[in-house]
Amino acid sequence: MAEGEVEPEPGPGLRAVSSAEKGQVLPEPSGIAVDTHCHLFLIEDDTARVLAQARAAGVGRVVCVGIDPDTSRRSAELAESFRGVFATAGVHPHTASAFDRRAGTLIEELLANPMVVAVGETGLDLYRRLSSPEDQQRAFRTHIALARETGKPLVVHVRDAWEDALAILEQERAERVVLHCFSGNEQVAMEAQARGYFVSFAGNLTYPKADHLRRSAALIDPTRLLAETDSPFLAPQAVRGTSNSPSNLIHVLSQLAETRGEAQESMVRSTSEAAVAAFPLIR
Repeated sequence: MAEGEVEPEPGPGLRAVSSAEKGQVLPEPSGIAVDTHCHLFLIEDDTARVLAQARAAGVGRVVCVGIDPDTSRRSAELAESFRGVFATAGVHPHTASAFDRRAGTLIEELLANPMVVAVGETGLDLYRRLSSPEDQQRAFRTHIALARETGKPLVVHVRDAWEDALAILEQERAERVVLHCFSGNEQVAMEAQARGYFVSFAGNLTYPKADHLRRSAALIDPTRLLAETDSPFLAPQAVRGTSNSPSNLIHVLSQLAETRGEAQESMVRSTSEAAVAAFPLIR
């Protein structure tokens, strides 16, 4: 989840994977585009239908990102139920105050699953401050340690906290870092690139007032550039005001291609290759 969204309360109210969905087999993914960040468990529509629509739009793989132990477990269930779906496990900075020893143990157990391809999302959010900065930093450092121990990439959420987040990433020697729904300026983009981080752009890249994001997107090396929807949040401008879904990744890719002066087919190919480099277990 990222800038501009309205977050639901994580927990028992989130939609679970139904037994019918678990038993449903979809065709082999045919699209090559990769949505590197979505929250399927928050999308109210039937998961099989959402994924079928994504594949019809050319999106063959999606990374379903957990935001607490419960949704991380649900993400793993979805990954085990549907081809082309992969999960992450982590605790969002909004709920970092609840990241205790039990939560850490649950996340660590989930990370042993090969379908759980990354740690997170984690990070710092000093805009909403739904958890104290101290708790956010504590949880962030623990997630970085888990990423190092497991060798899995780290999915990072940052809002109004770039200086602190970059400092912690450096102090804790974070390695394969994915900056989800990038919201920084050009200077931050260049620093991220210099460190070898992956930089991911979402539907807010298409918003009329997002010139700063488009300038940043134009700077990133194609081997480090990712595309995501962050669905059901941040629907692209063409469908703004609706619930977002992975099928809308095409709008993000189209904007990236326009911003960078590249063909859309080339953008699909390069972001997909970068996604595999960022998340090796989605091969």
